[in-house]
Formats: sequence, structure tokens, C-alpha cells
Amino acid sequence: MRFSLYVLLSLIVVSCQSKPDPQTCGSAWIGGQIVNPKYDYVIISHNRNASDTVFLDERNFFMYHIKAADPGLYYFQHFEFQALFVEPGDSIMLRVNTLEFDESLTYSGRGASKNNFLTELFLLNEEADQEILSFYSLAPESFIEKMDSIRLQRQSFLDEFIERAPSSKAFLEVAHAAIDYAIFGKMELYIASNNKRLRYREEIEIPASFYDYRRKMDLGNEDLRTYYPYFRCLGYYFDNLAFEAIEGEKEFSRMSFEHNWHKMDLIESKITNDSLKQSLLKNTVINYFIHAENTEHMALILDKFNLYNQSSEDKKLISELSEIALRLMPNSPLPDVALVSFDNHTVSIRDIIKRPTVIYFWSLNSPMHVKNIHKRISELRGKYPEFDFVGINVDDQFKKWKRLVQHENYRTEHEFQFEDIEKASMALLINSVNKTMMIDAKGIIIDPHTNIFSLDAEQKLLNYLNR
Repeated sequence: MRFSLYVLLSLIVVSCQSKPDPQTCGSAWIGGQIVNPKYDYVIISHNRNASDTVFLDERNFFMYHIKAADPGLYYFQHFEFQALFVEPGDSIMLRVNTLEFDESLTYSGRGASKNNFLTELFLLNEEADQEILSFYSLAPESFIEKMDSIRLQRQSFLDEFIERAPSSKAFLEVAHAAIDYAIFGKMELYIASNNKRLRYREEIEIPASFYDYRRKMDLGNEDLRTYYPYFRCLGYYFDNLAFEAIEGEKEFSRMSFEHNWHKMDLIESKITNDSLKQSLLKNTVINYFIHAENTEHMALILDKFNLYNQSSEDKKLISELSEIALRLMPNSPLPDVALVSFDNHTVSIRDIIKRPTVIYFWSLNSPMHVKNIHKRISELRGKYPEFDFVGINVDDQFKKWKRLVQHENYRTEHEFQFEDIEKASMALLINSVNKTMMIDAKGIIIDPHTNIFSLDAEQKLLNYLNR
């Protein structure tokens, strides 16, 4: 499940005016069918700048004509984002079931093979992520061997594709980036994992040669600036640079004021593409505001953002987001949002709070989390009967949610859904189902973003009871 906190953005139209050559800017088509649509439209964009909103017909089909197709990455949006590679002359038809978005997405038509390849590569990388978790405890040399092996497998996969379907230089740049930045990201995560070991004095000495891959990282690629593997890798990279900037002063925490303060300075000084710089700065500040607890620090971060980011639209978004974050500070009243009960009645979130309450979130799209969070909540209910524990499902499938709650014998009186998911996720700044909120009996926020699985979660419960 993916939440979007960018609903306040006013998106702008881009075209191929900067490349008027007809060989570069021929037309292309994107169309397809949405199974179980969430809305009656899709958005087709280029570099995440909206090109157009396209409405579905009565059969949930759509068709969109790009009159001047700039070769490269476009984005299809319908509840989730999906990157597509489009070149002049392409006629790409997609089919996707929103209930299993990534797994069901397929392409047909001219240009389909390139996008089916990128989708398969994405799924291969996702599958490898679980296995790679066990690699972060390896010695640096052993970890590099593992990454080299994965890279060779991905390169062989690409080579086989090229033999079947000769590809353009523009596509190969994207395909190589999908392979390289997935690997580079794992290298950065290895460094981050080692940084976390510092608190236990168990860190491993990483040789200088380990960092050689960083010389291959492009810190200003216009064509990749919105591509997820690339953007995510740069986020990890700047997190590690920020840690190095304050090493020894504070424990490693991506959510701390010091960390984000230095991270913003590093992004400003090292990123050479203005649009990429603005996106990284915006993403950094959004993540910080979601977890912020100090109003003075928030004001300082906002001032620095306004100094470094020259986009008036971004400034407006971040200003409005800061106002929401301020309303979620400890000792503030819980914002009132509408919930749907198990028996399909609309209720106010404030009205269900009668005692000190822990509010947790879960999604049908994360079955392992559903199991783990309810097991954890069951344990806490036994230990802390003074608290109510309220679960809020963040999906919009009422019948499926109700069946699962009933099948698993969850406490129906303490299970709800949001009436308006987008509105509620903005009001409560929910960017992850791992977020938990602690509220007192009067509806006042004790802690706006506890992680119920964290080591100090129970300590916060005890601190409240013992105050």
C-alpha cells in the first residue's frame, strides 16, 4: 500500500518543445484496461509532471495520444505510480488489476516488450530484497561478491532481452540504471546497517575500495530524476553522508533534526540538477515533518527549505504540510476524521475515544504486517488493560476488510476503516502502516508517531500510566 502526500501539488504540463526534431518527437499511444478501478480516470505524465487526465470508458478502457513523444520515462497513475518507457512510434496497451497492481501489470502492442522487461526486472529486485537482508551481516568483501553475482544475473537477463529485441540507446540507459542503482542502493544500505552497529560497538571496518561504486553515481541525471531506483538510491546516499557529517555527535537516526539539517546542506551542495535537487529537498522535509516533535526545529527546517528550493509550488506544499504537522504535536487535540465501523456506520474518531487509546493502522495489501500487528496488539491488551487499542484499516474495500476481521475474530468494536482515505492520511500524516498514535482519554495527542514494534513503545505506555 502506498500513500501519496503530494495531493496538494499543482502539476504542470510538459511537452517536447525543447526537442522539436520530428525524429525525436514523433507521436505515441498509451492505452489499456483497469480491472477493479479505484477512480474513473488515469493520469499520464512525463517526469511526474502531469501531461493529462484520461477518463475510463464504460468498459474501464482508456486511450491517450502523445503527439510529440520525448523518448524516455513516462508515468501511469491510477492509485499507484508505474513507470513506462515510451519512444516515438510506440502503441503500448497495458492491463492491470488494482488488487494486485505490480503482479498483474502486463503490456501488449508496439513497445510492450521493453516495459514487460522493466516490470520483470523490478519484480526480480523485489524478490531479492528479502534474501539480501541476510547479507548485511557479511564482511564487506563477501557482500561485494554477493552484489556482483546479482549484477551478473541481471546483466545476463538484459543481454538475453537485447538478443531478442534490439533496443535503442535511450532504453538501454534506463535498463542499465534499473540494474545499477538497485545494486548501488543495496551498497548504501550496507553502509547504513554498519552505521547502526556503532551504538553497540560492533561496526565493521569498511575498506575505502568498497565505496568505488559512488564514482559511477550521476548526481544530476535529468532523464532519471523521477525514476524510483535512482531517486531511492540517492536518498540512501545522502542519509549516509549526513551520518558521516555528525558521526560521534548523535546516534544514527534519519528522523533527527541534526540529520535532516545536514542532509539538506549536502543535497544543496552536491546535486547538479535543479529539478532533482528540489525533489530530494522536498522529500527530505516531508519525511522530517511527518515525524517532527519540536516546533522550533520545524521552523528552522522550513526556513532552510525556502532558502534552497526556489519552486513556489513546493514552498506552498511544504508550508501547508508544516501546518498539518504542527496540529499533530504532542498535547494537541486529535484532528477529527470520519471512520466507518464494522456495521457500516459513520463515526467520528474523537467519539470512539473513551479511555487512553493506541491507534494503529493496517492494510490488506500487507498480510504479514496484518498478522504481526494484531498479534502485538493482543499482547499489549493483556499487559495494559488501561488502554483501548483501535485498529484502522487504510484500504477502500469494505466487504473484503469486513470478511477478514470476521474470519480472524478481531474485536469488531475496535476495528474501523477511514471514510475518506486521502483526506484522513493527510490530516493524520499517515505515510506508513507502521505508524501508531497514542491519545489520552480527552482526545489529546500523547505521541503522534510511535512504532508499536519498537523497543521503547511499552516504555511510553508505562510512562503515561506512571506520570
